Amino acid sequence: MAQAAPDLRGRDVVHIQCHIGFDTIALARRGARVTGVDFSAASLTKAADLAERCGVEIEWLQADAAALPHSLNGRFDLAYATLGAICWIEDIGAWMRCAAATLRPGGRLVVVEIHPLYAMVEGAGEPLRLDFPYAFDGPRRFDVPGSYADPDAPVQAEAEVVYAHSLAEVVNAAIAAGLRIDALDEHLEADVDPRGDLLTRGEDGRCRLEVSGERLPVLFTLVATRAA
Repeated sequence: MAQAAPDLRGRDVVHIQCHIGFDTIALARRGARVTGVDFSAASLTKAADLAERCGVEIEWLQADAAALPHSLNGRFDLAYATLGAICWIEDIGAWMRCAAATLRPGGRLVVVEIHPLYAMVEGAGEPLRLDFPYAFDGPRRFDVPGSYADPDAPVQAEAEVVYAHSLAEVVNAAIAAGLRIDALDEHLEADVDPRGDLLTRGEDGRCRLEVSGERLPVLFTLVATRAA
């Protein structure tokens, strides 16, 4: 049975790396007072336009997620990041310290991310092919057309630069930032494929990564709390 969504009415929420604000708007629609943060001015302009069209009020802030301004410190009940956020971050420790600093005592961090094992996969066919590390080893550059949002978009960039972070590195960064780990869940299926079209969609509509008939994790959820 699916869990009921938590009640966010009257809660202060910061959405870190909000991009064009789809999840930010969803949080606001559930009654939260939301601040969306992203380094891209163009993304925030698009997000603000979408929010206005949806009839929700959101505070938008342009900032580096690994160097958030002190004005955000201690303001939020929930810090949230999801799907394809931390792969762009070189210093996961700095990112986690910034996220923790935004929280009030007792506030929670929720990160829903692509599992580092799935991030390694180049193609989901057999034999399994890997083209990315499990753990951090510095920047990895990929020459790819378009962007993750639109493979056919005319993007002017020499290469896409991303970073690997293992589960242990993410969890240990949260602990080092002073957070208490409440839960770490690994998900063997998802509603959608966060990387596009690598996963197999079953007859039930769920997306899975299967190798030799065995399922591998595709997502993980980390929930952590700032000490009261």
